Amino acid sequence: MIGRAPRLPFATSIAVAVLLAAGLRTVCGAEFDGDYSKLSGIIIPGFASTQLRAWSLLDCPYSPLDFRFSTLSTWSGSTPPSLPVVVLQLLSAVDCWLKCMMLDPYNQTDNAECKSRPDSGLSAITELDPGYITGPLSSIWKEWIKWCIQFGIEANAIIAVPYDWRLSPSMLEERDLYFHNLKLTFETALKLRGGPSLVFGHSLGNLVFRYFLEWLKLEIAPKHYNQWLDDHIHAYFAVGAPLLGSPETVKATLFGNTFGFPVSEGTARLMFNSFSSSLWMMPQSKYCTSDNPYWKHFSGGFRKKNQTYHCEEQEYRTNYSGWPTNLVNIEIPSIPGFDAYPSLQDMLETNFSALECGLPTQLSFSAREVADGTLFRAIEDYDSDTKRLLYQLQKSYHGDPVVNPLTPWDRPPIKNIFCIYGIDLKTEVGYYFAPSGKPYPDNWIITDVIYEIEGSLYTRRVFLLSGNLVEGNPGATSGDETVPYNSLSLCKSWLGSKVNITRAPQAEHDGSDVQVELNVDHLPEDDIIANMTRSSRVKYITYYEDSESIPGKRTAVWELDKGRFMASVHFGLEYEGNSNYPSVANHRNIVRSPVLMRELWLQMWHDIRPDTTSKFVTKAKRGPLRDDDCYWDYGKARCAWAEYCEYRYIFGDVHLGQSCRLKNSSAETLLNYL
Repeated sequence: MIGRAPRLPFATSIAVAVLLAAGLRTVCGAEFDGDYSKLSGIIIPGFASTQLRAWSLLDCPYSPLDFRFSTLSTWSGSTPPSLPVVVLQLLSAVDCWLKCMMLDPYNQTDNAECKSRPDSGLSAITELDPGYITGPLSSIWKEWIKWCIQFGIEANAIIAVPYDWRLSPSMLEERDLYFHNLKLTFETALKLRGGPSLVFGHSLGNLVFRYFLEWLKLEIAPKHYNQWLDDHIHAYFAVGAPLLGSPETVKATLFGNTFGFPVSEGTARLMFNSFSSSLWMMPQSKYCTSDNPYWKHFSGGFRKKNQTYHCEEQEYRTNYSGWPTNLVNIEIPSIPGFDAYPSLQDMLETNFSALECGLPTQLSFSAREVADGTLFRAIEDYDSDTKRLLYQLQKSYHGDPVVNPLTPWDRPPIKNIFCIYGIDLKTEVGYYFAPSGKPYPDNWIITDVIYEIEGSLYTRRVFLLSGNLVEGNPGATSGDETVPYNSLSLCKSWLGSKVNITRAPQAEHDGSDVQVELNVDHLPEDDIIANMTRSSRVKYITYYEDSESIPGKRTAVWELDKGRFMASVHFGLEYEGNSNYPSVANHRNIVRSPVLMRELWLQMWHDIRPDTTSKFVTKAKRGPLRDDDCYWDYGKARCAWAEYCEYRYIFGDVHLGQSCRLKNSSAETLLNYL
């Protein structure tokens, strides 16, 4: 059940209601016949952000809690340890839990004793099953829903389209008819509400949406494809999209990623590698593509059965496939029988004069060599699981009948696209692996990790705990803690030849700290960098917006700096912004960011107004929009933003900041954003 949203002041509620009743007209020139109430919002969650439920009962006789497995709750993409039900199930009956989670590694069928399927509706992504101890706990999407409710969006206008994130895209359609149902969801929303939908994709959800757009090309006559998109989709918000994959997928495949749960990395790897989706977010080169099955409409049906994977010359002229460094480095023993990575003590005791030619051989692999299977073929003798990986790679990805998901994608032909992600966080971009000498799934260990940190590359030797600067091709900044910057920022290539760049503080501001560069030249193959000053005490949001857009199209990229605001404002210490803006702009938590929600709301409110004067929301000023945006200024002993906020105590307030609330009207504030 969704938590109760904070109540807006009465006058503000009236103002918002009046504004929402205004007709919606896109700024691209196309008229939308209807009002804001006719829009629908369709949410496509990320990896492991959909609740799964078991359809069959499974006895777990050795469980100390003596419960039967009737329900499975998966972890959210943000805070996995916050789900006590799953933790208790793991601690008490790991084997039972794994039976319900794992799939057959080849045909992706369920265990005979337990069949799990994704839950349906908003409950599948907003709330998880209650715990035995702490009660109901919610996933990251609950905050998103609360914002929609607070600003007057009708409950039935918000549609979740959960999916079984364990499956490859082709299996989603083959087993669950997911993409057929998604198409029907768009069409039903149009008939029910009378207007197009807003698509919100997070993380893997963006790759799901990309596959849907390619699948749709084969379902609709080519001449009707663009018209269908115009009729059914008003805007697409790509949040934290791993457009070129993420190296963490390689780590989970070869070593294991526990997501914070009390299981070993080997157990986590065993489970993860049973999913055909384990390869979906594998790193890939932006220079390598494959044939597009869409052209079969014009080829008379004479096509090769398998798609041809080919790379541009630039792939071989540049290093690392356009990534900062080689993604995988593996130390292979050269001496027969010396099959484990030696410990530090073993290294000290070894007579290297006798083993001069027997030191480990290091093999390095780029993103292309990960995506095309070269990595897995090279380690077949050291890993029994590579046969399954190569099988799934060919069947579900390179041989996919719709599109090879391990290839970069161009700008979708949607009217309005907003690509949003966090930056400046320490992000893993490469690994050093070595055989451990143990059987699968513990047969690899990580000996080193390469991070990108704000435009530099560092390595951290796991055993020696020392960091070194690494040579490579780091980007202008770093990624969002999970996805590297080059993967997130691929959508900058979707911008036009002229781009307006604006950098503004994330917190509310009066416009004095806003920096603007207009009509900056941009080449699609090059990254566009904001040449602006930064204050170490301020967290910014940088907007890249088309100056000369494709007719009828808008494209924008929003980069959120770190998102880590100091919480000391309530204690009168150093201030970096409103403490109501927490540290949630990393990959897993960005959809909870109040900064992001505020900008989304303003952009869509701007679009519904018939009297807008610009394509995008002005960045000149940001005033408080909600009671939560008001806070106590200890330096001036009053509520900050006195023009908009006032002290108004209500019984139950526990601190001064909570008693700071908006004045009777915020309509004038909203008019600033036209």
